[in-house]
Amino acid sequence: MNARTIGRTQVRISPLGFGAAPLGNLHRAVDDDAALTTIEAAWAEGVRHFDTAPHYGLGLSERRLGRALAHRPREEFTLSTKVGRVLEPHPHPTGSDLPAGGFAVPDTLIRRPDYSRDGVLRSLEASRARLGLDRIDIAYIHDPDEHMDTAVAQAVPALTELRRQGVIGAVGVGMNTVAPLMRFVTETDVDVVMVAGRWTLADRTALPLLTECARRGVSVVAAAPFNSGLLSDPDPSDGAYFDYRPAPPDLLTRARALAHVCRRHATVLPHAAVRFPLRHPAVAGVVAGFRTPQEVRSAARWAAHDLPSRAWEELETIAAGPPKSATVHTGEDPSRQRRKHGR
Repeated sequence: MNARTIGRTQVRISPLGFGAAPLGNLHRAVDDDAALTTIEAAWAEGVRHFDTAPHYGLGLSERRLGRALAHRPREEFTLSTKVGRVLEPHPHPTGSDLPAGGFAVPDTLIRRPDYSRDGVLRSLEASRARLGLDRIDIAYIHDPDEHMDTAVAQAVPALTELRRQGVIGAVGVGMNTVAPLMRFVTETDVDVVMVAGRWTLADRTALPLLTECARRGVSVVAAAPFNSGLLSDPDPSDGAYFDYRPAPPDLLTRARALAHVCRRHATVLPHAAVRFPLRHPAVAGVVAGFRTPQEVRSAARWAAHDLPSRAWEELETIAAGPPKSATVHTGEDPSRQRRKHGR
């Protein structure tokens, strides 16, 4: 896959990125061998960008990814992880992180929000140890919705200094909401923003953000291109999920219309979902979560081949504009905590 440059840095990522939240046992367990097989399948398909976080399985995702990439030449892949949640011993473990945190792992650790300079340094040091890497290519500030002032005043300067020292290659911030990301782009020296679920065939509310990023030379990584399920099915069915909730009727109707157009052009809806974000010049890559080798192989094939121009013209007539019942994610909303789990 042809690599794309992040902002004004030397970091380059493949257009399709491997989202490693599922390998942290998101919602259900994946065994070590299955996780390794999926990562190996991604490598075989040319995927060279891997995204993880301490949040994903209380460090399990980072450990698995580190082990899987340990024998790969370091210059041949890029890896991103996140800061903002420091893992500490759980004083009162219940036995499982699944009810509260969303991951099927023992809750021997607890996530403590910390967007201070010291918290950033501690988090990255621990991530590098779990990953077995001496440097991180992209360090994202992870969902600082409720800690914006601290993240702007302390987390970004701390990461900027680490970038200058060569400990990280690029400074980023990752969120599900548009307005806070816009603040980082306009007020700080970030190289890249990861916007989850807001620049997809079903939700284009990030367009003003992408426009500003293009103007300022800030790259965008579009995460969650399937909106937690709605766009991953060639034929969206009743009960399909959008942002971890049942899709509203008008959005489901629109997804089915999009799927119909795809079929008429000899492809499927998830193909269009993967390719759509890459059409904007500000977007450097798409990151999707993978649990199985087949999921990786399908997504790699879709990422590598565009749809015919006529297909895009027809899709645009259906997809433009948010449906009336869809949440416009420019700020906080009640489901934010659930949406974080899949990113």
